[in-house]
Amino acid sequence: MPVHRPGSVRPRHRTLAGLLLAALSLALPFAAPASAATHPPRGSAHMGMGVLAHDGRHGTPAPTAATQTEGVDVSGYQGNVDWSTLWSSGVKWAYTKATEGTYYTNPYFAQQYNGSYNVGMIRGAYHFATPDTTSGATQANYFVDHGGGWSKDGKTLPGTLDIEWNPYGAECYGKSASAMVGWISDFLSTYKARTGRDAVIYTATSWWTDCTGNYAGFASADPLWIARYASDVGTLPAGWSYQTMWQYTSSGPTVGDHDKFNGALDRVQALANG
Repeated sequence: MPVHRPGSVRPRHRTLAGLLLAALSLALPFAAPASAATHPPRGSAHMGMGVLAHDGRHGTPAPTAATQTEGVDVSGYQGNVDWSTLWSSGVKWAYTKATEGTYYTNPYFAQQYNGSYNVGMIRGAYHFATPDTTSGATQANYFVDHGGGWSKDGKTLPGTLDIEWNPYGAECYGKSASAMVGWISDFLSTYKARTGRDAVIYTATSWWTDCTGNYAGFASADPLWIARYASDVGTLPAGWSYQTMWQYTSSGPTVGDHDKFNGALDRVQALANG
């Protein structure tokens, strides 16, 4: 029979402790990377991030007789942009990410926003919405105060609300359809009160259907920027009979996500002028 000496550990206890330590050593290294891979760092979101993840397609627009004007949208991910090359390739309008939530401003905003303007493009700014962090009014004010304003200079487009899949958690940011509609309405009404313009709504039909219940009430005032990486725009969200803009790819050419404005350049100028 084994003798238990003072200060020693019984063999049975030592075995259990070893098993617990082994289990912890196996579990802990894998837990953090899995979470990090699922949720990117706050501030890293951009237009089309959720579209690519959920639709998984790249667009090549089908030939059409309708006149369309090429555009681009960029964020901090692209860094300093070669605007002269984009202009020479036929890009005539651009949107730059200005803000996200109330915690992020694009560090490359000045180069992107002013650079596009300086080569002759009609430009605007967009805000990536995070409805789970602060109210719509709070985020609209933050956006206007950090580059999202508007001026009637013929070269500045109204601000865009980028409302799409949540890259940091639940698809609809933990909100019911009615609560999401209320949040969006709060943002839009505040933006208009601050700037005198109706904001553009950027979204994807599948997200809009899931998270707003396919609400049709904004279509009479707010232009639609639809995201769909395919040969055509597909079915639009309820209320809109046509899109003003269409993001058709996230893979360039040159840099950024590329877009078609539904009309000739004078229609882009008309939107800028209000």
